[in-house]
Amino acid sequence: MAKKKESKQKKINVRVDFTPMVDMLMLLITFFMLCTTLSKPSTMELTMPSNDENVQEDQKNEAKATQSVVLYLAANDKIYYQTYKEDGDPNPLKETNWGEDLRNVLRYHETGGITPVNRIILETENLRMDREQNPTKYNDSTYQKALSNIKRGEMPDGEKIGTVTVIIKPTDNSTFDNMMDILDEMQILSIGTYVIDKLNPDDHETLKKENVEE
Repeated sequence: MAKKKESKQKKINVRVDFTPMVDMLMLLITFFMLCTTLSKPSTMELTMPSNDENVQEDQKNEAKATQSVVLYLAANDKIYYQTYKEDGDPNPLKETNWGEDLRNVLRYHETGGITPVNRIILETENLRMDREQNPTKYNDSTYQKALSNIKRGEMPDGEKIGTVTVIIKPTDNSTFDNMMDILDEMQILSIGTYVIDKLNPDDHETLKKENVEE
């Protein structure tokens, strides 16, 4: 008896052509490029020292003690502050908390009977609202110039008020996050003049006297 030959199925090679996908991807890329708003770079405004040749050297770095607040960034996310009396003597070192407590320290720091930070915050908010209501009135350069004037204590009504100078002194065990947080607070409160400084021997003695862990 003859054997039946086994039937062999013909194999078909299946191939997916992705060539049309290239055109689709190009269309999608073009669509998203046209419909996406490019984000503007975020910048931090800096107040630089005066380079006026007519200003004396001691006047360039002049800052009244009563207008200064020293912030110590200590270990374990602790923050301390020190203000000065009218005669220039320092007040006792005090501890505060991050956030609203720290803002109130700077907000209600008296300068010649005036609370300059409160006034500057108010004028800054008024400027921002005015820009939102009248977008054609302010371009970027005009707005930044007006904001800089307010931070320097030059009010829109022509009045000149004193501004607070914040001296930031991080200790060796303070964190990078602490530094970023304090710089954010400077922007939130529209502090126009602040400086990051190193601890000097007097600072070490003050912190040691108050049992502050550096």
